[in-house]
Amino acid sequence: MPHLNPTDAIRPAHVEVSLGAIAQNYDAIRAHVGTASVMPVVKANAYGHGIVEVARHLMNHGAPCLGVALLEEAIVLRQGGITLPILVFGGVATRQIPQFIAHDLMMAASSIDKLRQIDEAAAVVKTKARVHLKIDTGMERIGVHWYNAEKLLEASLSFTNVEVAGIYSHFANSDSADLASAKEQLARFFEVLEFYPKRGLQPPQRHIANSGGILQLPESHLDLVRPGIMLYGVYPSKEVPHTVTLQSALSWKSQVVYFKVVQPGSSVSYGGTWQSDHPVRVVTVPVGYGDGYFRALSNRGQVLIRGQRHPIAGRVCMDQFMVNLEWGTAYNGDVVTIIGSDGDETISAQDVADWAGTIPYEVLTNINSRVPRVYV
Repeated sequence: MPHLNPTDAIRPAHVEVSLGAIAQNYDAIRAHVGTASVMPVVKANAYGHGIVEVARHLMNHGAPCLGVALLEEAIVLRQGGITLPILVFGGVATRQIPQFIAHDLMMAASSIDKLRQIDEAAAVVKTKARVHLKIDTGMERIGVHWYNAEKLLEASLSFTNVEVAGIYSHFANSDSADLASAKEQLARFFEVLEFYPKRGLQPPQRHIANSGGILQLPESHLDLVRPGIMLYGVYPSKEVPHTVTLQSALSWKSQVVYFKVVQPGSSVSYGGTWQSDHPVRVVTVPVGYGDGYFRALSNRGQVLIRGQRHPIAGRVCMDQFMVNLEWGTAYNGDVVTIIGSDGDETISAQDVADWAGTIPYEVLTNINSRVPRVYV
């Protein structure tokens, strides 16, 4: 997505991303975790903020490496001039291995068969492929079970064309008030890691801490931490302590494009789910579920106009929604804040998630490429 100024955007809607806020959050995380390295996670278009722009800014800011979910995301970064080490967290299909090697990407390895395939592919091009061994300590997603991990670790020492650069796991419940299961996962991970000192070996880079772990499990910081949503100024849940002060990096704004007075008993939007028993002023905003603004926000969501909160009236359409001003004032061209601040009022990604019955991760990653990004 090209850099745009708000006045340059063709449509009257844009997302504003503060790269400075992201850098400040990175610095706050780095200060919090002491000697551990920080791997910014930029998957899912950097949680909706723009993968190449965010990665480039963090690279220039001194980040040592990056994490993504998919091979395609990593290739986009390489094509965008990102030269940092990149770890792809997701499962690796055999046909993808040559692409990982060609683009100098680190991949997750969770089986001896996969290590063998990686070793053979690296031998063909006379290089060493870098992997991080993935251990499943309780997520039941990808990774070798912790109780079967020893054979994988033993085998990983024998492949001459594979460099084991790291070993990692992932918390399932580190953003909960009850940390019992997260602590159990961490204990299982430590049990796996005993493989190395028992053989007089230095372990590769060890990591398990995501945003929740960074915030409330300091014993999980180890050699590397992987901040995702907190990097963008959003806490992973309402249950975590704010042990790191964060700045929100994203605001979503549009404009009023139509104003009308709706008479009593006249229905607004599809399905006729909203009407008033008295005359009200209603404005139209050119954003809809086609942009990633959830239809579940119909008759539930709120926006800010002229520093005042106003509710959505009727169903969210694919490209537009309507707002009930009651008898408030607005003019065509007035700024509509969907996420962000206006005057003394703020709508956060968490607020939108609460109204839609989801989580802020989904709110941010759902804002699609129809919405221009503006970098400040």
